[in-house]
Amino acid sequence: MLLIVLAPACLVSPFLGQERADGPANEKAQKTYKEALEYLRKHMTLAALENFKKADKQDGGRCQPCQQKMIKYKVELGDWRTAETAGAEILAEAQDEKQVALAHYQLGLVLMREGSYKHKDDLFARAHEEMAKALAAYADFPDAILADGRALAHLKQDDAAKVQFERFVRMKPADNPDRKRALRYISEPELARARMAPPFAIVTMDGQRVSLDDLAGKVVLLDFWATWCASCREVLPHIREVAKHFQGQPLVLLSVSLDTDERKWKDFVTKNAMTWPQYRDGGFDGPMSRLFAVQAIPHTFTIADGVLQDERIGDASIEGKLKKLVGRAREMQVAEKPAQQ
Repeated sequence: MLLIVLAPACLVSPFLGQERADGPANEKAQKTYKEALEYLRKHMTLAALENFKKADKQDGGRCQPCQQKMIKYKVELGDWRTAETAGAEILAEAQDEKQVALAHYQLGLVLMREGSYKHKDDLFARAHEEMAKALAAYADFPDAILADGRALAHLKQDDAAKVQFERFVRMKPADNPDRKRALRYISEPELARARMAPPFAIVTMDGQRVSLDDLAGKVVLLDFWATWCASCREVLPHIREVAKHFQGQPLVLLSVSLDTDERKWKDFVTKNAMTWPQYRDGGFDGPMSRLFAVQAIPHTFTIADGVLQDERIGDASIEGKLKKLVGRAREMQVAEKPAQQ
């Protein structure tokens, strides 16, 4: 089961600043907005969306945080028309160059996600137009440059895409995960057209730094879980068996905990002999959980060479898929050895 395309996952650029934290200006709208946030905390997405829409209306259609939330969650639900409408509303309200750039960028991302879902070139062409407008308003905008490169790659304009990826690489430090991803796009433009998992770099419980794009050639199994999750505890023996069965093979199993209590998490990991890499994300609003749009656990993602191969919620029967992918990775390693000698 492969769910909605994940990358790009962020609909607000960290470069240009996050959405307003204070919400709408209207007093009634503020109350409705807070109720919507509470629904999100309870993972009641549809109810939250209704309240964000209501809050925006109460605020005279000027609530950018409401509109940004509507874009984000409508995209996740595949409601492209509403997401595009919200993007257009943000653009209409934009006042300075940065706001205009961000509005075009957000609308472009919606079109990118829709294009990936529907496999339509005209949507990627429109996404490229929006990214070009974003860069015309604010040229020093790395996220828009990277996204434009991906849109051009989908349009099979690899030379133009390479120019944008190289431009992005020059703007980012060497340890930036997106920079490493862009370098791969430069050498392998077909990856920019693939269903790539979002890049990440984390430090595990034992101090090991794990970066997705440093694991090229290996299969990566991400396991989102928590000590308080009964279903997670039920599938733990199965996950442990996967770690044991594929030990010494080109597979990296990384468990990502949503626990907020660090001591309880560490004690549980030790007690249950979870000897593979462990990372604590701290909740559904943690960086990894947001990056992969995790809203339910247990939740696994299977990634091979950066490409998202499989996604499962609650179902831990993944050995068949893993055997094929690990076998293919092992064959590639054997084939590469003579070339390296």
